[in-house]
This record gives sequence, structure tokens and C-alpha cells, in this order.
Amino acid sequence: MSQTIDHQPEEWALLRRIGLTPLLLQQALALGPFTETETLQRVARVERDHLLLHDGQLERPARAMPALLAQGAAEQDGLAVGDWVRARSNALGELWVHARLESANCLARRLHDGRDKVTRAVIVSNVDVALLTMGLDQDFNLRRLQRYVALARMNELQAVVVLTKADLQAGLVQERLNMARSMLPADVPALAVDGRQPTACIQLQSWLGEGRTVVLLGSSGAGKSTLTNTLLGQTLQATGAARQGDGRGRHTTTARSLFVLPAGGCIIDTPGLRTLRLDADEDALAHAHEDVLQWSGQCRFRDCRHEGEPGCAVREHVSDEQLRGWHKLRREVARDTLSLRQRQEQHAQWKARARHARMRMEAKRG
Repeated sequence: MSQTIDHQPEEWALLRRIGLTPLLLQQALALGPFTETETLQRVARVERDHLLLHDGQLERPARAMPALLAQGAAEQDGLAVGDWVRARSNALGELWVHARLESANCLARRLHDGRDKVTRAVIVSNVDVALLTMGLDQDFNLRRLQRYVALARMNELQAVVVLTKADLQAGLVQERLNMARSMLPADVPALAVDGRQPTACIQLQSWLGEGRTVVLLGSSGAGKSTLTNTLLGQTLQATGAARQGDGRGRHTTTARSLFVLPAGGCIIDTPGLRTLRLDADEDALAHAHEDVLQWSGQCRFRDCRHEGEPGCAVREHVSDEQLRGWHKLRREVARDTLSLRQRQEQHAQWKARARHARMRMEAKRG
């Protein structure tokens, strides 16, 4: 008898608590019948070919088949925390992942190897909400916050800005909340929390729940692991204080990890990202800045760049801070989407300009 979504209802119910959707389940069943030694599980941690899988009740160590690893490396789309996989147990009781389901979404960033080669690294997959954490202390940076918001919105995630350490920076809470809200899209909420207190659970309750997956993103020392422990009701993630002097955080979290919340649903804690280059083109960036897109149609000139042109509706309705950040992201995306030949031509132009500038300076000096 062929399997259906109603087959093994208890097993599916456990998996639905941690984010399994009907579309993902249909995809899993379309790969063929499950054998007695095969299960559907979610990736909770990745360390090269070593994995930690979750079945809704327990975590189990596993390894990925070499063919699956090779395919992911070739496509720059390796296994990531949040993925759904089919795994088989062998005669020794070892669990091996042999198939991965196509993700509903994934957060990825671009990497640069120093040789004009842009690669892609997946951060997490199958996420519903991105909690964008930023400290109210020296970690506070509006330009970086705008970059994180763009990352979430490009992947059609609900972005929620969570300003942490409200207990340590009480005098700055309202001022910096107002600053953040002034440059955020209208549908992106912002709130300040004390990540150590149970009240943070109440403040974030609207975005948590059975079947939902939230990911914590932010720099080192922003309080992601502290907030994770509070939401879990127990200390599972190591935490550490920021450095004295510059207030920068230390890397206490070294790997992305998925945890099941007491009321159902999952939270993914991530290491701090020192750099975040968006994996996007101009269309995706425009989707992430719907306010710019909305008003650009009302500019006086069709080719308005929203810089100094008269009759620019965007500059009239979008804050200067938000628009400066948009221009910077747009230039970055344009560079990252150049072909190798275009990069070489661009570098040649830059070298020629620098050479001509040196010649002019030398001519002036006589």
C-alpha cells in the first residue's frame, strides 16, 4: 500500500511540531516508500559530514553519504541546519543521510576567496521568522541592521528587530528604538528586551509556536545565545561577556544549532557574522526595499537614481539613513553580479585611472 500524508500519523505529528509542512511531506513521500530502517528527520547541527538529526523527540548523530556531500559542494548548496532529510540505519545501527528535501527557503551569504571568485554559503534553511538581534551598547549599528533586514525580506521571512541588553542600557532604550524604527520598513517590528529575563519570552511569543522555526541572527556578543537559553528555559548554549574597551563580542557559539522549544517549534542559534554580503541580484534587493520600489514610480524622471535629481519621490518619503544604506547595498550587489570578464575590465579601468592620476601629480610637481 502506498504511503499518504495520513500514514504513520503519530510520527508525522511529532515532525509537524518541529516544522514539517504538508508540502515537505509530499516531497519526502514522492522519493519512494520508507523502509523499516528509514526515517524522515531534521538537521539540527552540521560539522562537515557529521550531523545531528532531530526526529521530534530525540537527537541522533548521523553522517552524510559521500555522493550527497559531493553534490552539495558542486552546487554550493551543502547540507544546512534546518534541512529535512531521509536517513537509513545500517546493520551497525549507524544513521546515514542519503537524500535531502528541497528547502522552502534558505538564508545564504556570499563569500570571497580573494581571487575575484564569489562563492555562496548557506546559513540556515526552512525558516519562518528571523529575529535580528543587536545590542543597545557598542554593538548598535543601523547600517548593519538594514543589511540583516534585507537578508530576511529577500527570502520572504518575517523580520523582527530585537534590541538586547535593555537592562544595561536603560537610558538608551527609547532613543535607539526610535532610531531603528525610523529606518525600518513599516511591517518590521522592533522591540527591546532583557534577554536573561522570562519577560523576553512573553515579548516574543507572537513569533514563536508549534511548527514555526525562528533563527537568531546578529554579531558576536549581541546576546543570541543568552536569549536562546531563556526561550528554552535551560542553559544549553555557552555565553560570554563582551570584551572590555571596545565592547565587541567573543565567539562563544561556534556552530549553528537547532533546538526544540518547550511549546513546540524550533529556534536556531547562530555564531556571530563578522561580515554579511547579500546573496542577491538587483531584483531581489528591490523586493527587500518595497518602500523604495513603491515611491520610485512617482519620481519625475523614469531613470531617477534617487540621489540629487529634482522631483524624486523616494527622497521625499524615505529617510536619508535608509536611502544611504540602500545605495550602498545596490553598489555591492552590482559588483557581486559582474562576470569574471566584466570584473577584469573594471579592474583594468581602475588601474588606468590610478595611473593617469599619478602621471598628473608628477606633471604638477614638475
